Amino acid sequence: MSLEVEDRPSVEPTKQLKRQDSLYGDAEKVSSAKYHGSEVCFPGNLITMLQRCTVTDKVLTAINLMVTQGSWSQLLQLAFQSVGIIYGDVGTSPLYAISSTFPDGIKNRDDLLGVLSLILYTLILIPMVKYVFIVLYADDHGDGGTFALYSLISRHAKVRLIPNQQAEDAMVSNYGIEAPSRQLRRAQWLKQKLESSMAAKISLFTITILGTSMVMGDGTLTPAISAQVVWISVPILFALFSVQRYGTDKVGYSFAPIISVWFVLIAGIGMYNLVVHEIGVLHAFNPMYIVDYFRRNGKEGWISLGGVILCVTGTEGMYADLSHFSIQAIQISFNTVLFPSVALCYMGQAAYLRKFPEDVADTFFRSIPAPLFWPTFITAILSAIIASQAMLSGAFAILSKALSLGCFPSVQVIHTSKSHVGQVYIPEVNFLMGLASIIVTITFRTTTEIGNAYELIYLSSILTKFAQGGYLPFCFSLVLMALMMAWHYVHVNKYWYELDHIVPADEVTALLKKHDVRRIPGVGLLYSDLVQGIPPVFPRLVQKIPSVHSVFLFMSIKHLPIPHVVPVERFLFRQVGPREHRMFRCVARYGYCDMLEESGLFKGFLMERLKMFIQDEAAFETNSTTGDSQTCSEGSACPIVPSGQSGNINSDLVEKEKQLIDAEMERGVVYLMGEANVIAGPNSSLVKKIVVDYVYTFLRNNLTEGGKALSIPKDELLKVGITYEI
Repeated sequence: MSLEVEDRPSVEPTKQLKRQDSLYGDAEKVSSAKYHGSEVCFPGNLITMLQRCTVTDKVLTAINLMVTQGSWSQLLQLAFQSVGIIYGDVGTSPLYAISSTFPDGIKNRDDLLGVLSLILYTLILIPMVKYVFIVLYADDHGDGGTFALYSLISRHAKVRLIPNQQAEDAMVSNYGIEAPSRQLRRAQWLKQKLESSMAAKISLFTITILGTSMVMGDGTLTPAISAQVVWISVPILFALFSVQRYGTDKVGYSFAPIISVWFVLIAGIGMYNLVVHEIGVLHAFNPMYIVDYFRRNGKEGWISLGGVILCVTGTEGMYADLSHFSIQAIQISFNTVLFPSVALCYMGQAAYLRKFPEDVADTFFRSIPAPLFWPTFITAILSAIIASQAMLSGAFAILSKALSLGCFPSVQVIHTSKSHVGQVYIPEVNFLMGLASIIVTITFRTTTEIGNAYELIYLSSILTKFAQGGYLPFCFSLVLMALMMAWHYVHVNKYWYELDHIVPADEVTALLKKHDVRRIPGVGLLYSDLVQGIPPVFPRLVQKIPSVHSVFLFMSIKHLPIPHVVPVERFLFRQVGPREHRMFRCVARYGYCDMLEESGLFKGFLMERLKMFIQDEAAFETNSTTGDSQTCSEGSACPIVPSGQSGNINSDLVEKEKQLIDAEMERGVVYLMGEANVIAGPNSSLVKKIVVDYVYTFLRNNLTEGGKALSIPKDELLKVGITYEI
C-alpha cells in the first residue's frame, strides 16, 4: 500500500511548529484551532483521495446510473421488509381494538360511527401526520430514536455528562457542524443555556432515557397483547424471541409475505362487509360524529379512548426502526399498504356491528365470511406472532446507541446485516424482554387487561384503569429508567475519578525506571475509557507485573455523537515519552451505529495506521527543524547536518520502526483491561451506597462483558484488578 505525502508549506526560520494536544489535556478546554494531530493522522482524507482520482465522464455516468437503479431496487426491498418488521403490531390491532373500546357492549348504534371516526382520525393524526410526515424527518443521518436526537444535540452543544469531547472530533467528515448563520446565531442563547446549566443537562438526559424506557416497555407488552389465547401464547412468544438472532434482514423477508397476505385479507373482508352490510358508515369521516359521541357518553366516552388508542399500538416503532430502513421506504409502505388495509378493516367491522351489535366481544372473527374464516384465522395467528417485531427491533436499535453513550452495561451488540449497518441484535436484552413478556402474558390473561397496561396516556383516559393494569408500563419504565440512571451516574463518576488520577505523560519514563520495568516481546494494548492522559491502572500494572511489551498502546474506544466514522478517520495517535520507548496514545473513534471490527481486522488496521502515524510524525519533525535556527547549550558546538541528509536519516529510522512493529506483531498481541471495582466512599449517603455498591455492582457482574463486547479473544485478554472509591 503506497502512501502519497503532500509537500508541506515551508516554516519560518524563527518559529517552531507547536502542537496543541487534547489527548493529554482537558479534552473540553482545547481551542478549536487546527491540529497537527488531526492532519497527520489522516493524510488520506476521503475528499482529497477523490480529488486525486481521474474518472472519465462516461464512467461517472455509468456509476450514477447503477447507483440510481440500485437505489430504487434497494428502496423497494426495504419497503417490502418494513411491512413485516414495522407494521405487524398496528396491522393486527383490528383483532382487539373495537372489542376493547366497548367492554360493556354497544348501548347506542350511533356510537359505532363515533368510535369509527375516532379510530380513523387517530390513524390519520398519529401514525400518518405525526410520524410518517413529521417525526421521521427529525433524524440523525437516517437514524431515529431518542438517543439519535440526543447525539444530534450533543454535536452542537456540550451537554454530555462525560467530559470526553475533543476539538479533533469536529474535524471528522461526518460530524456536520454548520458554518455560522443567522439561524444558528438565533439558537446560540439556547446552546449557552444548555452548556452552562447542569440541571438542563440532567433533564435532557432524563427525558432521553425515559423515552428509551418506554420503548422497552412497549417491546415487552406488545408481544403479550398480540396473543389471544394464553395457553398457546407462551410457546408463540418463545418462538418469536428465539428467531431474533437471525437479524432484521432475514426476519423481515420471512415475515413480510405473511403480513402482506394479512393486509390483503383484512382489506378484502372490510370491503365485503361495507358492501353487504352498511356502506353508510363512511359518514364517519365527518368529525362531528366524534363530538356527538362524547356528548352522549360523557365520562364513559372519555374512558373508551383507552381502547381506541390500541389501533396505533407500535406506531412509535416507525421512528425507532428508522436505522433499519429509510424514510422513503417507510412512507411508501405505510401509505400504500398499511393505512388503506387497516382503515377498510375497521370500516367493515363497524358496518357489520351496525347489524349485529351483540357480536362486539368477538367482532373480527364474527365478521369474516365463512369461506375465508380458516385462511384468515391461520394468518391471524401467524400475524400475531409477528406483531411485536417493530418494538423488538426498535429496542435493539435504541439500546445499541445507549451503550455508546455509557447509559447501559457493555453487553454484546451483534450486527446482523452487512448491507444495512443499523440492523442489530442484543442477546441479553432479547432474553430479558422475552422473559418479561411471558410473565406479563401469564399474569394478565385478557387483551383488555393488557390493553389497560399498554398505553398510560391517551388524553389521560387510561388513568382511570391504572389499578386494572395501567400501572404496569409506568412501573416498568420507571425501573428501567432508574437502572439506566444508576449505571450512567457511576459511569460518569468513575470517569472523573480516572481523570483526576491520570499519570502525566512526562512522568512515564520515571515510572518505568522506578519499577525497573523491562520490555518483553509483542504488542500490548491497554484499554481504558479515558481519551486523554495515562490511566491510573497503568501504575497498578507495572507495580504488579514490572514488564511492558516492546510496542505499547494506551487504547480508548470512543463513540462520537454521529452515526458513522469513516475508517480513514478512525484513529488519533500521539507519542508517549521518548521515541525509543515505542509507547503511544490511541483513541479509536466510532459512530453510534458503527460495528467494531473483528479482532484480527482491528489489529491489522490499527498497526497500519500506527506506521502511517510514525511516518507522518517523522515528516513533521523534519519540516519543523529544516532551516530553523538551532538552539545549543552555551559553550557547545552545534552539529552541522548537510542539507537533505536529515531527511535520509529520518527515513531510515522510520523504516526500522515500521519493520520492528511488524516483527512484534508476529510475536503476538496482548489485550489488557482494567477490572475496576467501584465502591462508594465512607462518607457517602445511604442512597449513593445502594446505587454504587449494589445496583451498579449487580449490573456489572451480570451484564457487562467488556472483552466480549470489544470482540477480544479470551486467550489474548489479561485483566488488571483495581479499586476506585468515589
